[in-house]
Amino acid sequence: MSHNRTKQWASDMSLGIRFAVGIVAITAALLTVAIAQEPLRTAVDGTFAPHAMPRMDGGVEGFNVDLANAIGARLGRKVDIKAAQFSGLIPGLQAGTYDFLAAPTTVNEERANNLLFSEGFMDTNFAFVVRKADAAAYKNLDDFRGKTIAVNRGSAYDMYLKSKADEYKWKIESYGTNTDAVAAVLARRADAALAGNTVSAWAVKQTPGLALSYEIKTGLVWALPLRKDNAALRDRIDRALECLKLDGTMARLSEKWFGVKPESGTTIVTPTPGYGVPGMAGFVPDDHKPSCDNLSL
Repeated sequence: MSHNRTKQWASDMSLGIRFAVGIVAITAALLTVAIAQEPLRTAVDGTFAPHAMPRMDGGVEGFNVDLANAIGARLGRKVDIKAAQFSGLIPGLQAGTYDFLAAPTTVNEERANNLLFSEGFMDTNFAFVVRKADAAAYKNLDDFRGKTIAVNRGSAYDMYLKSKADEYKWKIESYGTNTDAVAAVLARRADAALAGNTVSAWAVKQTPGLALSYEIKTGLVWALPLRKDNAALRDRIDRALECLKLDGTMARLSEKWFGVKPESGTTIVTPTPGYGVPGMAGFVPDDHKPSCDNLSL
């Protein structure tokens, strides 16, 4: 083969290789775009009002449904929301059925050792519901001393009341549902009812004659769980939550679903430094500045 023909062959080979590499790069880019356009898959407990509950026309609605959609909007992704029993949500996440869970999930040590959490989106506290006419009488926990307190039987709130019953001389009336516990307050069979702060706020919003009363701080937060191997998505969701706190979305959702304007400094309106929940496994210290810039996946 002559020198010129050899040179031409080498040039053609080089062009062919560059062309092939270019095709691979374009294909990879198109695949990446296609993946990015697929909906994020998530799930909620569709019976936990006002966080997620059935709509009259089908599907679910509630605070966490709106929250999941707001996160998707900030990330530039649609969100496919399924309703399922809470007991099946974490197994479904671990099996790869969901990308993250939109259901409010209390972050504790056991869960943090097995899941990756976003930063907290809300404090998960306990709150009393009282009759509106009596609301001024209750300013602190001691004002409930010796009172009859209604509660959902077997709940965390029931266990809390029982653990403090000797100290506060409470008479505890346990009911099969929180709805029945609230009805006992209206019917004057109980002085107050105790439940989660958001569930109590929802009951007050839906029931004339009731008032939201003293809130017991637990030091715990609700956050959004992901699999341990999905840190990149966790960090993006974390930053989206920070944005939603900064731009007023979280405050608006609180007023829409709970009838409560969040206090300054509470988790629902205050970005948390780093990624995840401080003090829990999976937390990553980081000095990024919370903002609404460059969030799209």
